[in-house]
Amino acid sequence: MNTKSSPESQIITIDVLKANDLLCNSNYRYLDVRTEEEFKKGHVDFDDVLNVPNMFNTPAGRVKNPNFLEQVLLVCTKDDHLIVGCQSGVRSVDATVNLLDAGFKDVYNMGGGFLAWVQNGLPVAVVTDGH
Repeated sequence: MNTKSSPESQIITIDVLKANDLLCNSNYRYLDVRTEEEFKKGHVDFDDVLNVPNMFNTPAGRVKNPNFLEQVLLVCTKDDHLIVGCQSGVRSVDATVNLLDAGFKDVYNMGGGFLAWVQNGLPVAVVTDGH
């Protein structure tokens, strides 16, 4: 019997309502792994929202951010409680696998991403040029 689990089996996906509850009522931080452009158009509205893109848009299409883990470690530790989200819930799965594989202990993937967040009427912030 193979007891080694694949990274995908380690992922715990929570819905946006559970994510909102954890962000409001516990010490979880929200890690938005969308591009900076997507983040500025609108993001989950909490005081301590982090934006570290997992992918970049290039003329040739999306490419993986080679410094993703290093950039995350500049703004948080492996002991931080994180909820990882993207636009629709695809990039956040990849980012969550990367974080768990790197030794982060408490990471949730937010299913449905920012689109589901908006559809549920949860708080949204927009970055304006003046901020």
